Amino acid sequence: MAVALALSACGGGGEQGGATGAASPGGLEKTQLLVGVVPVPSSASLFIAEKRGFFKEEGLTVKTEIIQAPTAVMPKIVNGSMDAFMTSYVVLMTINDSGAAKLKLFQHTMGGAPGFSAVVVAKDSPIKTVADLKGKTVAVNVLKALGQTVTNAHLQAAGVKPEEVKFVPVAFADQLGALSTGKVDAAWLVEPFLSAAMKSGATQIVDTVTGVTEGVPIDGWGVTEQWLTRYPKTAAAFHRALAKAQQVAGADRKAIDEVVPTYTQIPADVAATMKVGTFTMEADRASVQKLADLMHGYGYLKAKADVGQLFASVGG
Repeated sequence: MAVALALSACGGGGEQGGATGAASPGGLEKTQLLVGVVPVPSSASLFIAEKRGFFKEEGLTVKTEIIQAPTAVMPKIVNGSMDAFMTSYVVLMTINDSGAAKLKLFQHTMGGAPGFSAVVVAKDSPIKTVADLKGKTVAVNVLKALGQTVTNAHLQAAGVKPEEVKFVPVAFADQLGALSTGKVDAAWLVEPFLSAAMKSGATQIVDTVTGVTEGVPIDGWGVTEQWLTRYPKTAAAFHRALAKAQQVAGADRKAIDEVVPTYTQIPADVAATMKVGTFTMEADRASVQKLADLMHGYGYLKAKADVGQLFASVGG
């Protein structure tokens, strides 16, 4: 996920889970999986599944490895030593567009919701609206990713050309400092960094999951086409467990709050109060296509994506 690139990897897991999981008497091609997890709320469904025994019910043992970014573990994903990973829609489409791998969105996790991400400015800044960003510098955690894409959409809606704004990469944890020292004029932030910024006196000038970017899809679990073909029964069992946990996450916010502090550096009190996206079973395809079209329009994708081809078809 693009928003996770600012968070440091914490290690854990291991490389053996993907390659050596033994077949089970019940017909699963392998029973041990290694999954790359980004330490953000979107990953909650996996930990809900583990906590409630959904993987065990399917005969699976799932090990996790905290990852800093999906792109960093592509070698493991491609060679099969890691089975699945958390990814943003933006990153998955970017990787497929680059030809580095043939990835499928295995299970949707989170879509954007109001209050999840926004562009903010320092207290007392003369910048009051999106239109005021013309000629200014905006910090995003990663260039040509989700933050820049959604901010560009709001710039255009306000009559500002994306090239009239300078985007610079700054880790989320460093953005408040960059604002206060004047290194940047504005910053695109997500939760829990957004709440922290507002508490420190920053001013929000636009919620980037409203208006032209309402309902933008954020994250899901990714796998390779090759993995799906090689392990169809395991894939079906893994998907059943994740889907069951996704239903829990969508119906019970407390279930998310309980697990988030166990795999992130987000304290329990913050986890319980921060805004999160929507945990639905599937992403709205029209919203995914809209995101893909925006990315292509800004030159972040060489080819126009057919989002119907992004989603895995899992039997069982």
